[in-house]
Amino acid sequence: MGYSAGRPSLNIPKPQQRTLHALAQGATLRPVRDDRGQIIDVDCITGEGWRLTDCDLAVFKALRRRGFIASRNGGPYRITREGLANLRSRQVNRTTSRLW
Repeated sequence: MGYSAGRPSLNIPKPQQRTLHALAQGATLRPVRDDRGQIIDVDCITGEGWRLTDCDLAVFKALRRRGFIASRNGGPYRITREGLANLRSRQVNRTTSRLW
């Protein structure tokens, strides 16, 4: 039933994939808490300082539940080894020069 390290899970929705890709490239997840300390929203800040709009509270909770993200010592959430193992690589779109 659980997810084992080294065995990729194939059913990761696109918003979760986008968030994992951003995290793998240096983004951080910063939870927004209410007065009681409960997480009510989350901001995904990319390495360049932009906010990723695909990452909402539902995506955050799903990634945390699956063990793909974690926080250490009260810091921002980052991708885990499990998250990296389940990250599908994107096809690189490269242009090649052709001789006419």
